[in-house]
Amino acid sequence: MKTFLTVLLILTMMGVVATLVAGVGGMIKGSGNPRRSNRLMQLRVLLQGLAIAIVAILLMMR
Repeated sequence: MKTFLTVLLILTMMGVVATLVAGVGGMIKGSGNPRRSNRLMQLRVLLQGLAIAIVAILLMMR
């Protein structure tokens, strides 16, 4: 279970980085769709919350 949560945490953090890079790339390009930018921000916040929850579960298991 601990290994599964650790792998899930790593995948979640990689998702956070990917959405952050996509959002910053859209801002740099300047011609990005505002709806897409907003959706990426919402997804990033959701993934960050999930990562924090996984960290909390791992700490409680410790």
